[in-house]
Amino acid sequence: MLNSQCMELYENYLREEKRASQNTISSYLRDIRQLSEYLDAHNHVELTEAGEEDLAEYIAWIKAKGKSAATVSRVIASFKNLYSFLCIRQIVAENPASGLVSEKAEHKLPQILTSKEVELLLEQPECVDAKGYRDRAMLELLYATGIRVTELIDLDIGDVNLAAGIIRCHSRNKERFIPMYPAAIKALSEYISLVRPHMIAVPDEQALFVNVSGERMSRQGFWKIIKYYQKKAKIEKDITPHTLRHSFAAHLLENGADIHAIQEMLGHADISSTQVYSQLVKKQLKDVYNKAHPRA
Repeated sequence: MLNSQCMELYENYLREEKRASQNTISSYLRDIRQLSEYLDAHNHVELTEAGEEDLAEYIAWIKAKGKSAATVSRVIASFKNLYSFLCIRQIVAENPASGLVSEKAEHKLPQILTSKEVELLLEQPECVDAKGYRDRAMLELLYATGIRVTELIDLDIGDVNLAAGIIRCHSRNKERFIPMYPAAIKALSEYISLVRPHMIAVPDEQALFVNVSGERMSRQGFWKIIKYYQKKAKIEKDITPHTLRHSFAAHLLENGADIHAIQEMLGHADISSTQVYSQLVKKQLKDVYNKAHPRA
């Protein structure tokens, strides 16, 4: 859905259903319009495509510009209200603003999976049918590259170069190339050669990943897939598509990857968005120290 359509629906909701005051309507719409402009310029996504990290990046951006705690809290409230409305209307599957906290609240670092939990999750799809091959390829690719779920489902078959072991991730006029590890290349190769030709609805379908109807996979469809495998793996942490993105970045940092290289692979416009993973890794090391050191 285009931003203009989203804004129109939301404004009608505020006026006709919420009976909000003109000041409230103007304030909410101003916040949403500024978010829309930022997403268009920096992340190249529509409001309805934005994820948790997109909103967190924007909040970090306005904080860096010196916005007061009161302004940041109001902006977060605006986002939560908008996405609650979009969830109710089933325009988006989940509220990406639900995890945002105001300046007065404790700032929570992104939740990540341990390496063992990642392995457990990736082992869940069974390659006994088309769905199993497809799901394994999607999960492996997500963890291998750290791309956003919107970028995952937007991939076309032409964006994959198996021989070089890379994918091309693009949105509008911006693109980046991301390498894959061997297991992800293998899973993707098997899906493309053995399964996808029998799943696509029409021979000229360009979407890399398709649903059971042979059409491009949706955000909602993938959301259900990852929740299914979380339950199957009996992982208690609340796993979202962004959990694998966070885990990808944190695990690379833990193993000595350059933060600027990670920034490029994640597609962050600002290095401050990537530096949060450094804080996460440092916190984990401190937790390990406090638990393991005999005099801690």
